[in-house]
Amino acid sequence: MKEILLQLATYNHWAHKRICDAILTIDESQHQQIVNGSFPNLYSTILHLWDAESVWWQRMKLHEKLLVPSETFNPSMKEAVNGLLSQSALWLDFVQASSELRLTHVFEYRNTHKELFKQPLSEVLLHVFNHGTYHRGQLVTMMRELGHTKIPPTDFIVWSRKK
Repeated sequence: MKEILLQLATYNHWAHKRICDAILTIDESQHQQIVNGSFPNLYSTILHLWDAESVWWQRMKLHEKLLVPSETFNPSMKEAVNGLLSQSALWLDFVQASSELRLTHVFEYRNTHKELFKQPLSEVLLHVFNHGTYHRGQLVTMMRELGHTKIPPTDFIVWSRKK
């Protein structure tokens, strides 16, 4: 399990960096431009990714009070990107340093509706990395809607060929 999670953590960080670097080359006025997606624009989608990864990190670390980045301050796109990339680097470092036993440890957490769940950490990690893939796909679609055609591929297979 650790080998797969390590690949996915590494891929997640690489793919986040590629799409974020591309977004930062776009004129800032387009970061907030309304487009179709789960979130209204590029900025909101990046912020959601950072919020989600941060909240899962805090749950895993058993924080009693969760601090959601977007509720704490109003970051610029660059700050949101840096927050997301820093968070994804934490996941990568964590998986690298963890034993197989740690990665399969069952932990308890509450969701945003205060419902209690118990799950192996490996399932949470798989969710976090899959969630990133889902929203990066939306970011690509948004960028295309905004007229951008030079978008770097972030497919797992592309990453695996370069590792």
